Amino acid sequence: MKNLAGVALLLFSATHTMAQTLTLKDAVQTAMKNYGTIRAKEQYAKASGASVQQSKKEYLPDLNLSWQQDYGTVNGQTGPLYGYRGGAVASAGPALSSQNYNAAFGALYLANVSWDFFSFGKAKEKIEVSKATLARDESDFHQEQFQHSIRVAGAYLNLLAAQRLSGSWQRNLERALQIREVVLVRARNGLNAGVDSSLANAEVSNARMALTRAKDYEQEQGNILSRYLGVPAQDFQLDTLFIARIPGALQDQPSTQLHPLLDFYRKRIDLSNEQQVYLKKFNYPTFTLFGVFQGRGSGFHNNYGILDQNLDAYTKDYFKGVEPNRYNYLLGVGMIWNLTTPLRIHQQVSSQKFISQALQSEYELADQQLKAQLALSATRISNSLDNYKEVPVQLKAAGDAYLQKSVLYRNGLTNMVDVTQALYALNRAETDRDIAYSNVWQALLLKAAASGDLNLFMNEF
Repeated sequence: MKNLAGVALLLFSATHTMAQTLTLKDAVQTAMKNYGTIRAKEQYAKASGASVQQSKKEYLPDLNLSWQQDYGTVNGQTGPLYGYRGGAVASAGPALSSQNYNAAFGALYLANVSWDFFSFGKAKEKIEVSKATLARDESDFHQEQFQHSIRVAGAYLNLLAAQRLSGSWQRNLERALQIREVVLVRARNGLNAGVDSSLANAEVSNARMALTRAKDYEQEQGNILSRYLGVPAQDFQLDTLFIARIPGALQDQPSTQLHPLLDFYRKRIDLSNEQQVYLKKFNYPTFTLFGVFQGRGSGFHNNYGILDQNLDAYTKDYFKGVEPNRYNYLLGVGMIWNLTTPLRIHQQVSSQKFISQALQSEYELADQQLKAQLALSATRISNSLDNYKEVPVQLKAAGDAYLQKSVLYRNGLTNMVDVTQALYALNRAETDRDIAYSNVWQALLLKAAASGDLNLFMNEF
């Protein structure tokens, strides 16, 4: 039973350790869910989608229902009046010789329909502008996903390289401690001068300081990755199985034509062109169908103030005042055309045209930069592969030299300076190996970023 329990505990520990490992694909997926900019641009795209539906419904006619019940006087006066910004009251009554304060209830019930049935394609073009806005925002969302995936992958590789460098400096410290133990033993036995102990202590101190700096850099890179993932700062256990091999897509020759950033710039140009077409539609008139049905009630009788200035022909009864007893309807077709609008629209169209040209220039600049970046990635791949091939030679030579010098020193056949130089050469070879391995993958990531094809990089995992 104890053996079974031990096996079960071992399996649980292994499973738990594997669950703690953060793969690159998991990191990218986590970032896509958590990062604030990604979520914000997703909501912007959804808002643009709602605007498309709203634009389609704007072609529907306006249908208004209203009612009001009032209490007030109806003194009238002969004279002109303009209801500027609602600054007039519709008090309809006879023009009497003097002011009075007879008041009664009244009511108005109204149904109104108005439909701009023809406007030379203005409504349709507004829908097209909304669709172009949606396409732009969706493209912006996708290019932000791509750009952030590149940032996450770069931060992942940087942290992995930092962790490997910390491991190399940790091994350097362990070797320095081992050498110091040998030096101290030989110095106590009188086989070496005391200055060797000082040199050994200095080397240990230098190794500890270097390890501390490496740990600081590792924590900095871990913090950057945490921010990109949208999670609290923590220690990450990364996948290290892939870093020591050469990716298979280094020699692929992708292009930049399908790059998400270029697609976003194209969508911006398309939107500006649609807005230019939409603005031109305002040069033309709008034709409208309209209809009104009205019911009205009043507490004032039809002979109020007419026959011998009869001012008693009204009632204060609420229900008689609000009951409709007169009805009217109206049907019509109208056209409105502001003849000065083309003068203003011409300048707006010209402005939008210049904006389209500016966006085209930005597109061309982005295209040039991506092509230059793609060419740079080819150079970096070539250089990183050259360094990668030199790593085993350098590492073997440095390892052999360190082994030789340490053995010679233990037997009193060399001095501490030679051992220190061999230790430095071995540590430099290990750090160069870690950097060379990381640079190969960073070069491939640069090619994926320049070509806009993240699968070029992610398919290696």
